[in-house]
Amino acid sequence: MDALKLLLERRSCHALQAPGPQGAELDVILRAGLRVPDFQSLRPYEFLVAVGPGLDRLGDLFAQAARVAGKSDELVGRAARMPHRAPVVITVVARHKPSTIVRPLEQRLSAGCAVMAMQMAALAQGFAGVWRSGWLMFDRTLHNLLDLGPDDQIVGFLYLGTQAKPHEISLSADEIGEVTRWL
Repeated sequence: MDALKLLLERRSCHALQAPGPQGAELDVILRAGLRVPDFQSLRPYEFLVAVGPGLDRLGDLFAQAARVAGKSDELVGRAARMPHRAPVVITVVARHKPSTIVRPLEQRLSAGCAVMAMQMAALAQGFAGVWRSGWLMFDRTLHNLLDLGPDDQIVGFLYLGTQAKPHEISLSADEIGEVTRWL
């Protein structure tokens, strides 16, 4: 796929189904995450990949976090099923690395860029995906269940698979003008 077309037509796809990327395809996606801006080459991120039984394990962790947070039984059940909305879920974590030069925000931005780079690599290979967030992204119980440190932060859940239904790309004529200010 042409790089500019990929960038200009990128869309999130919430309706995902099998197959998802695997083997060499998934390897390319993870490698793309390593190519993001990363001042001082700290690699301030970690990719937690869930496929197959890993989706069940991730769902169990989501459900445990929901229980501890006092969520309703309905939400606990829903949390357990959330990872099964796609055949591949990559939890991207900003892992703070000690540095006198690179501030924590810069490190989190690098991890966020990794999510986008991986989504673009998936799209370039014919897959679809969505970068999800939500309350679980900020839930410290989930962070603990994933063995994350106190300074670590989930920056997103990248759901990947095959597009289940077509979606249109709608761009308004004045989108650029709505968000651009010339100095």
